Amino acid sequence: MQAAWPRWFAGWLLAALALCWGESAFAVVLHGRVVGVSDGDSITVLSNARQTRKIRLAGIDAPERGQPWASRSRQHLAALVFGREVDVETGKIDRYGRTLGKVLVDGRDAGLVLLRAGLAWHYKAYQHEQVGEDRWRYALAEHEARAYAEGLWGDPAPVPPWEYRKARR
Repeated sequence: MQAAWPRWFAGWLLAALALCWGESAFAVVLHGRVVGVSDGDSITVLSNARQTRKIRLAGIDAPERGQPWASRSRQHLAALVFGREVDVETGKIDRYGRTLGKVLVDGRDAGLVLLRAGLAWHYKAYQHEQVGEDRWRYALAEHEARAYAEGLWGDPAPVPPWEYRKARR
C-alpha cells in the first residue's frame, strides 16, 4: 500500500505551484481612482471608502526631480492613470509608508508601459519581490527600450535614480 502525502506537503506544493505560475497567493488588490501623480513612479489613489493611499509602483524606478526625463516620466504616467480607475496588486508597505504595488489601468501594467517608453529603469535591486513573469517582462521591456534608444536611453549616459539619490546624500 502506498503512503499518503502529509497535509503540509500538499499545502507546500500548492504554494510552490502558485509561485511558478506567477500568481501570488497573498496579494491584496486595492481599487480606486487616481487623484494625484507625484512623479514617474508614485501616485495617490482615492478608494471607494474615500481614503487616500500613496502608491509606489513596484518594479520600476523613474528619474528623480532635477534629473533629465523626470518631467516626461511624470507626464507619461499622469496621461496614463490620472483621473482613472485603477487596481493595485499589493502586499507590502515601504519604509516611507507608501503602498508598493503593480498598478493596472484598463488591464495594462503602468510600470511596464513606462519601461517600454524608456521612462524608467527596471528596479533590479527589488526584482526578487516580483513574481517571475513580471520580472521577466520588466527586464525585457527595459532591454528593448535600451536597444531602440527610447526615452532616456537616447541619452549617452543616463544616471539611474538610485545613484542620483546616493550622490545627493
